[in-house]
Amino acid sequence: MSQIESSGYKGEALRLLKLADCDIGDIIKVTSKGKVYEGILIPRSELGEGTSIIVKMKSGYNIGIQATADVKIEKVGKGTKPAFASPPIPEQNPALPHVVIMSTGGTIASRVDYRTGAVRSALSASDLYGVVPELSDVAQVDTEIVFSLYSENITQQHWTELAVTVAKRIEQGVDGVVIAHGTDTMAYTSAALSFALQNLPVPVILVGAQRSSDRPSSDAATNLIGAVKAAGEATFAEVGLAMHETVSDKAIVVHRGTKVRKCHTSRRDTFKSINGFPIAKVKDLQVTMQTGQYKRRDPSKKLILKPDFSDKVALVKFYPGLDPSIIDFYVDKGMKGILLEGSGLGHVSKFCFDSIKNAVDKGVVVALASQCIWGRVNMNVYDTGRDLLSFGVVPLDDMFPETGLVKLMWALGQTSDPQQAVKLFKTNIAGEFSPRTLPQEENLTEGGQ
Repeated sequence: MSQIESSGYKGEALRLLKLADCDIGDIIKVTSKGKVYEGILIPRSELGEGTSIIVKMKSGYNIGIQATADVKIEKVGKGTKPAFASPPIPEQNPALPHVVIMSTGGTIASRVDYRTGAVRSALSASDLYGVVPELSDVAQVDTEIVFSLYSENITQQHWTELAVTVAKRIEQGVDGVVIAHGTDTMAYTSAALSFALQNLPVPVILVGAQRSSDRPSSDAATNLIGAVKAAGEATFAEVGLAMHETVSDKAIVVHRGTKVRKCHTSRRDTFKSINGFPIAKVKDLQVTMQTGQYKRRDPSKKLILKPDFSDKVALVKFYPGLDPSIIDFYVDKGMKGILLEGSGLGHVSKFCFDSIKNAVDKGVVVALASQCIWGRVNMNVYDTGRDLLSFGVVPLDDMFPETGLVKLMWALGQTSDPQQAVKLFKTNIAGEFSPRTLPQEENLTEGGQ
């Protein structure tokens, strides 16, 4: 049976393709409504209706032509089924910094699956290096696959495994580490590694992409080059997250791992520093620091590894009418920590007070962050906040909920004693707290329309 039979085409589209003796990968010419389209015949999405003929044009874009009785199809040449083959790895330059790229999966390590029309994890870290030969001018690159997962499937156990793997590479003397990661939960992982990898001698930089590597508009290569350049040469030694500064390809910024949040579903500049500013910028392959407040690169420093995280921590988002029994449910389920995402300066309804007091009395660490993206919690302003403080609720100051949740998981991974966990939680480990919150009008408007 030819590939066309199982390629997703149906009805009139399948009939026309079989009539022209076309198979997947063939070069075809399709005439429809007086216009001629020529390119490679590729499979249909199995989730689509199957009645359009999909052609990959020389430009790299795909076009769909509705199959009707007046459509003419001609096979121009015999082709091959679309497939990905890794280019050879460029020759290494021993004079350049030594950087290891670790792959965990995600869009930066993905390509379009022509069977389903979706994006799937397909490329290894070695593939990434092969398809971005410019990296050979930036660093000596080793590659390693830690795991291949969409980021929504990454758990606390994966953070531990990743931290241990990074620590081993740093102990081997690399000049920097880059971690290819899916963008959806990359900020959680950057926060987790910020707490797990302390006293870093070199940078550890997470990098992702909003568009898969085989798309003409992909940001994968630009982000990866910027991340590797910063990991190999930047003067800071912290966990960072490198992505586009704006929607254009002009610059890549490195955000502090505990101060960064994904703010848009699809824009290439989706990541923004929250209650802070980026650490560094890479533009025209030049690294410039964006702040004087950072931990400096020093190969003589000894890494401190604290990779354990508790999975007995829950996030409860307050909203008008929240049923406080949700808090009781988590307490009954044996949760050791609850992160409340409260309103404004740090409030939840008075109807939740009894449940919160019960949680604290039973040894659950209850902390509170604001739902607001920018600003800081101040629970001394209103009665509600002061009442919550009197119950033992821990305010997060200017730490936003995602980082607060990860830090609570980390603190309870270090100790089972609630008082010790609170002490760790309130200690500024990796720049997650700021002594004061500065205006961020630049961040609010950056990136254009």
